[in-house]
Amino acid sequence: MKKFVGAKLHGLRVTESKLDYHGSITIDAEFCRAVGIVPLEYVEIWNKMSGARISTYVLYGEAGSRCCILNGAAARTCQLGDEIIIASSVYCQIDEAIEMKPKVLVFGQENEIIDRITYDLFRQPDGTLDMTIKSSADGCESDW
Repeated sequence: MKKFVGAKLHGLRVTESKLDYHGSITIDAEFCRAVGIVPLEYVEIWNKMSGARISTYVLYGEAGSRCCILNGAAARTCQLGDEIIIASSVYCQIDEAIEMKPKVLVFGQENEIIDRITYDLFRQPDGTLDMTIKSSADGCESDW
């Protein structure tokens, strides 16, 4: 088994930090559902501004709110307005990963969705692995 990206929220801005909370990250439920991230799922968070990397679990926030709230100890790793990447992962066999087609949402400065991407892992005729990135900005929305 290998570890693969399962879903990604790219460029989401932190809208709030709640230090006195039990931990986790609260994310707009619509964003999570769109890429397949479920409540209590562990995710990796990479802060593009500071380079900090943490892992925590997801709580659904109000649908349509565009929220991205770091809670508890995680609140120390990100400041209001920091741009972060949130990724879930999956352990599976390569053939399962080929079938997966992870979804990615890309965000603008107001946490509006500016692109929808699908990662497409495939096997070349010679057996080597390769991938393509299908972007809605390029007119490739068939997987969404």
